[in-house]
Amino acid sequence: MRRVSWVMSSVIVPAVMLGVFAGVSVSSALGAVFEGKSAAFGPSNPFYAKSALPFEAPPFDRIKDGDYEPAIEAGMAEELKEIDAIADNSAAPTFENTVVAMEKTGALFQRAMAAFDGVTGANTNPELERVQKELAPKLAAHRDAIYLNTKLFGRVAAVYEARASLKLSPEGLRLVEVRYRDFVHAGANLSDAEKEKLKKLNEEESTLSNGFRSKVLAATKDAAYATTDKAALAGLTAADLSGAEAAAKERKKEGYVLPLQNTTQQPVLSSLSVRATRQAVFDASWTRTERGDANDTRATIARLAQLRAEKGKLLGHDSYAGWKLEDQMAKTPESALKFMDALVAPSVANAAEEAKDIQGVIDSQKGGFSVEPWDWEFYSEQVRKAKFDIDEAQVRPYFELNNVLENGVFYAAGQLYGLSFKERKDIPVWNADVRVFEVFDADAKPLALFYCDYYKRDNKNGGAWMSNFVDQSKLMGRLPVVYNVANLPKPAAGEPALISFSDVVTMFHEFGHALHGMLADSEYPSLSGTSVARDFVEFPSQFNEHWATYPAVFAHYAKHYKTGAAMPEELAGKIKRAVDFNQGYLLTELVAAAELDMQWHSLPVGEGLQDPDEFERDALEKKGFTLGYVPPRYRSSYFSHIWGGGYAAGYYAYLWSEMLDDDAFQWFQDHGGLTRANGDRFRKMVLSRGNTEDLAKMYEAWLGSAPKVEPMLKYRGLEKPAAK
Repeated sequence: MRRVSWVMSSVIVPAVMLGVFAGVSVSSALGAVFEGKSAAFGPSNPFYAKSALPFEAPPFDRIKDGDYEPAIEAGMAEELKEIDAIADNSAAPTFENTVVAMEKTGALFQRAMAAFDGVTGANTNPELERVQKELAPKLAAHRDAIYLNTKLFGRVAAVYEARASLKLSPEGLRLVEVRYRDFVHAGANLSDAEKEKLKKLNEEESTLSNGFRSKVLAATKDAAYATTDKAALAGLTAADLSGAEAAAKERKKEGYVLPLQNTTQQPVLSSLSVRATRQAVFDASWTRTERGDANDTRATIARLAQLRAEKGKLLGHDSYAGWKLEDQMAKTPESALKFMDALVAPSVANAAEEAKDIQGVIDSQKGGFSVEPWDWEFYSEQVRKAKFDIDEAQVRPYFELNNVLENGVFYAAGQLYGLSFKERKDIPVWNADVRVFEVFDADAKPLALFYCDYYKRDNKNGGAWMSNFVDQSKLMGRLPVVYNVANLPKPAAGEPALISFSDVVTMFHEFGHALHGMLADSEYPSLSGTSVARDFVEFPSQFNEHWATYPAVFAHYAKHYKTGAAMPEELAGKIKRAVDFNQGYLLTELVAAAELDMQWHSLPVGEGLQDPDEFERDALEKKGFTLGYVPPRYRSSYFSHIWGGGYAAGYYAYLWSEMLDDDAFQWFQDHGGLTRANGDRFRKMVLSRGNTEDLAKMYEAWLGSAPKVEPMLKYRGLEKPAAK
């Protein structure tokens, strides 16, 4: 997942500020407000000046919780002054004095906000959550003050209209077109009255989204399964039990605690042999945000869906999804739905076939029950073991986290792109678990700084993601500072971090995003790295997953943590043959979530507040998801991607990008596989380009044709008949 920056969030002007706007520009009024509130900001604040650390890395050893708010508010005030200077310029608008000038604004705001986003996502606390809540509507106001500034838009539009005669570079022309499109998409063409209405909608959306994130974080922590009965945890390994004991001690509880991850299904369900425990863990996950307490999110998402429908209508579309997709590769909800709908029947059919195998195991053991969601992981593991003779306990010792990182993830990047990595112990971090690496190019020149924060913590948002502390830009003379965050199980003290193969794939995935940021080679920061359409941004990350099973890479990292011995060929072969195992289930839960997202955001104005439970049930049934034992990957009430993570009407992007990445990997396979020549070509034509050209044309120029869905069906195991 690519974590969304403030710029891409839906944000707005607080209603309490509207009265101060009479007779002055929005940005001037807000600048005065922010400037007044940031009076305490001064040279002692670590964000006051550009960081002196290598790559301008944030000085986390000096940053205190109280430093963020004044720095961000001062940064907003400073940027709005810069924006007003551009808008009020008496000289005729030009590319340099308008579009390029905008690229140079907001340095203080960006460095403070990037660090704040990183820490609140991965290492938050009550004080930071308070600041986040306070800032949400102010950030909304800040973005609207820029994108709804009539004079500024007039200058941007003038440059856009004259672009053909300006003799711009291809990247400069792209910047003008993207900047103009962003203004129009944000509502710059609305009337003054419509803009005021939009600001109010954006304010409420921003506040609710922030509240949703806080509720899900707290609910996920509170819903962790706890027990003092060791027998209830039968099936867990000694290492798993040690981790559960450590989690209990950390929470000052007796016995054992099994923390929840953000998805519906929980990895621990594949091991727990006591059915009542499995059901309790699943129920804890399923109902985490539907308990009628302060962390119940249902009223929040019902209102979010309603106000987003209003926003879509205001911006000229039948639905929020229509507005959101107008600048994406899919272009329209109908296009995205046509793509997803075609996957429903074959994925559901495959899942039903898989369920027969699972039910067969249950019946053979005289279980006396029909498979339920909490049974799937446990019995599918037995089916996998029977079909492929794979035992997870045998596999994990070959996937020690550090070895996977350095001899797998980094090794593949070295083979493809000539990169090398050196750990830096002198760069301050936000938590002791975080590691930092300097990245060098093939010519030994410094290329980027990379942080990785892999272990789960209760004060960390769920899931895994990538983002930047510093964006690459030739204009600004900056190299990228990138980070990956995940929620892998932390071992007990002194124990090795042995992870599952799915965790291995997660590491490769997020590092694919990191490579997109590290290898950026753009002039302008707005077009750099991962600043691309939502349904393209997951392409480099999902493409990078393929190298996890590529023979030369797999052999390099799949080694026993004690002996260093390579994984036996027989066991390695079983893992690779089992790659498409359970794909019916996995694809069904993913498509179900994507369809659910699109249904929520296709609501027209006037439908009123929805009952989330009823809406979810009806939406899934309407699309043909009738298998009760395959729940969506995320339930509406804890679907953080769409309510608080920037993927609203965009979760389909994982599937759309999968079509691109499978087709891309097939190209590599057809042209010699893991070679520097292939990697350098991909880097030059795709990874380094960011958003500097039309993404569909970029992809086709590299591949030599439009993307094809057949490789996706092949890798998902859907090209063969579903029925046997």
